[in-house]
Amino acid sequence: MTIIKKIILPALLLIASQAQAVEYNQVQTNQSALTFAYKQMGVAMDGKFNKFSAQISFDPARLANAQARIDVSLASIDTGSADADEEVAGKLWFNAKTYPLASFVSSGVKQLAGNRYQATGKLSIKGKTLDIVAPVTFQSDGLKGLFDGSFNIKRTAFGIGTGEWADLGTVADDIQIMFHLVVIASPASSSSTQPARKKP
Repeated sequence: MTIIKKIILPALLLIASQAQAVEYNQVQTNQSALTFAYKQMGVAMDGKFNKFSAQISFDPARLANAQARIDVSLASIDTGSADADEEVAGKLWFNAKTYPLASFVSSGVKQLAGNRYQATGKLSIKGKTLDIVAPVTFQSDGLKGLFDGSFNIKRTAFGIGTGEWADLGTVADDIQIMFHLVVIASPASSSSTQPARKKP
């Protein structure tokens, strides 16, 4: 019984964990969404970005290797008004011609409890880069993983909405960014966690 406890059981657990290990790395952008919420004249408003790309590498058993990058086409903003979309893409807001993309690049992921995680990283908008901390929930359904999270930014910290739009009584400074990412998993292989050997 002692041998079973010390050798066989740990080995079986290791084999089982390796068999179940998967890496979520194929983002389904057509099923995913990137939205935002804010207040204008005290009234709650929302919108979305129609074009973005994302690269995710997430294995719950290997959080130290987790990586994420999201690039957003700022000109694809959809506020529900064509005139507002054109204004926000302009120089006083995103200046999308000069700064076409907003980017988030993760620097680490840690588990909080259960299916709740915390992602940290750098958010770059309009030539400015700031640290971001985002709570994320993760749910798996077979080989499909669902990532949902949100974080707040101050638009003035990124120089978004200057000139006549600098008045925070018109458009509030706080903007909430929300994301829903659908990511398909592939079985994690040992070769993906070990450096390739050089040929002699």
